[in-house]
Amino acid sequence: MKITDTHTHLYMNQFDVDRDLVIKRAIDSGINRFYLPSINTSTIPKILKLEEKYPNICFSMIGLHPSEVDSENLEYELKNIEKWLNNHRSFLFVGEIGIDLHLGNKYLHEQKYVFQTQVQWAKKKKKPISIHCRKAFDQVFEILSKEKDSNLKGIFHCFSGTLEQAKQIIDFGIKLGIGGMITFKNNYMNQFLHKISLDNIVLETDSPYLSPYPFRGKRNEPVYLKIILNKLSQIYSISEEKIAQIINLNVENLMFSFS
Repeated sequence: MKITDTHTHLYMNQFDVDRDLVIKRAIDSGINRFYLPSINTSTIPKILKLEEKYPNICFSMIGLHPSEVDSENLEYELKNIEKWLNNHRSFLFVGEIGIDLHLGNKYLHEQKYVFQTQVQWAKKKKKPISIHCRKAFDQVFEILSKEKDSNLKGIFHCFSGTLEQAKQIIDFGIKLGIGGMITFKNNYMNQFLHKISLDNIVLETDSPYLSPYPFRGKRNEPVYLKIILNKLSQIYSISEEKIAQIINLNVENLMFSFS
């Protein structure tokens, strides 16, 4: 069984003490690829260093996280991200990018500008995007509607919306990133997730955040992807092995859909 964690922050300092052991645990359990989204330009060298240490296992992504956007830094950050993107071929995705209104809408205008700019870069470079959306479905959908075409592809990271929102995302040509929240007690997505074709789903941990039950509140790590896979097996009444095959193919199709 081979599984890809499509969203993990293994480069963060929460893993400084035992990063190699965390990666080994995951690989020994069948999780053999890790996609590493950036937060801002300061995180890019850490990601590339990890990719260099674990070739064909760790894969770099580049983007400016919406929570890092303000009126003072955005041009500096965008200029540097564009420079990295143009001069370094290894970036697999543009991400994570999006809109986050959890702390209010003070920088909504700036976030929308930064998000749409990076979506346009991704389309031009024919790279998928990794979307961060928190309390901002309408605003994210507004941008995606403007940019929808055959080159708009990617993953809606940490999906936590409704069935109707899921259908809208899929219609944009974007897959749903499913993580530890589906293991939480009384999670409402479990009531409708079975209505979504597995062809539209990929797996992620968002480690070190959003640990699945029974590790909720503790540091998350890629090996816990097996817990999420087990929950999906229960929801769809399909074996873990079969789901892993389908989702692995989804990831492959996403990466080669531009060729």
